Amino acid sequence: MLTKSIVDSASIPVIASGGCGKPDDMVEVFEKSNVDAALAASIFHYNSHGVQGVKSFLKDKKISVRL
Repeated sequence: MLTKSIVDSASIPVIASGGCGKPDDMVEVFEKSNVDAALAASIFHYNSHGVQGVKSFLKDKKISVRL
């Protein structure tokens, strides 16, 4: 995974951006890399998923998130 390679070689916080079409995509990036944050836009712009719903989904998957 490219994101993991970047996180492993960077000495600064990394925010994953791009490619998030569903909440499971966010879970995947957190589980497969040590990113500090993930950016998502289109899943919220097109109302396919709400912000609070995604946050709750991530929390249920044991990913640290501020509710």
